[in-house]
Amino acid sequence: ASSSPKANSRISLPYKTMSTQPTQQPTQNEAANASSKKSIIFGVGIVVVAMVLLALSGFIFFGEKEDIITGQVEVDEVRIAGKVPGRITEFLVSEGQSVHRGDTLVRIYSPEVLAKLEQAQAAKSAAEAQSQKAQAGARKEQKEGAYEMWQKAKAGLEVAEKSFERVERLYKEGVLPAQKYDEATAQLNAMRATERAARSQYDMAMNGAQREDKWAAQALVERAAGAITEVDAYLKEGALVAPVDGIISEIYPHQGELVGTGAPIMSISDYRAVRVLFAVREDKLAGLRQGSKLHGTIPALGGKKVELTISKMKDMGSYATWKATKPRDQHDLRTFEVTAQPTQPVEGLLAGMTIVLDKGQL
Repeated sequence: ASSSPKANSRISLPYKTMSTQPTQQPTQNEAANASSKKSIIFGVGIVVVAMVLLALSGFIFFGEKEDIITGQVEVDEVRIAGKVPGRITEFLVSEGQSVHRGDTLVRIYSPEVLAKLEQAQAAKSAAEAQSQKAQAGARKEQKEGAYEMWQKAKAGLEVAEKSFERVERLYKEGVLPAQKYDEATAQLNAMRATERAARSQYDMAMNGAQREDKWAAQALVERAAGAITEVDAYLKEGALVAPVDGIISEIYPHQGELVGTGAPIMSISDYRAVRVLFAVREDKLAGLRQGSKLHGTIPALGGKKVELTISKMKDMGSYATWKATKPRDQHDLRTFEVTAQPTQPVEGLLAGMTIVLDKGQL
């Protein structure tokens, strides 16, 4: 009986030891699982943060921004060209120089035009001589000769009349036959015709040329004068002048070179016709009308402010489509050319400068 409790006590120790080991093992597993869960949560958090940052960066850098609309300044270019071919002898202006209307720009020498002028002057002299001849009529000697022929015919007619009277009296008396009477009658008629012809020649010599001949001769004179006027006009083209006020933007040939008819020699920029061209997508045109006001800045002039008035709006054509056709719920957006002009002259504004429209206007 005394040994039984001891035996029980020995046997209970190992039981207690065995019973404690299963309770410690689950505690270590739970710690490992907790550590693994934290690692997974941390990794997921990093991925989520990376995705959020990527989405924000995409929104910032690739998101739709407000369009910046710029326009370009343009002016009218006037080409200076001559009507006659020739050689450039002198330039009186240089590129970038301001000129006024009527200023001489260049001189062109054309010997062919000078030769044409000499021919026209000679033709006019010949036509004037013909006209004077027609207006003055025959010469004095011709008039005197026509008068003498008339007097001769008159004398012959007087003789023929007297002879006819004698023959007629004798014929009535029965002395002469009818043949002699007929011959005298024919001679009288012939002398009368000769006298009338001589009188006509004398009258024509005194009156001069016919009215139509005089008109024709005067027309020849006027034709020759017109030819001289034409050549003079070509001669004036030898000194080309500025048709408008502006600035010499470019000179093409050099001094001493040959230029043909209509070949451009230089260009003048007319800054009285300044305009700005904008390319605007059609979905931005809702608030724009002809006469609408726009405001912008000129970077080339230090951000100077400028006010513009829209003068024209037109389609730029299918080649200027801004957006291509999309498969679903989209359509083409065309681009329109908007032309505007400064409401006030802008000092220092040159062709080719850029004007940036203020945001929020379109």
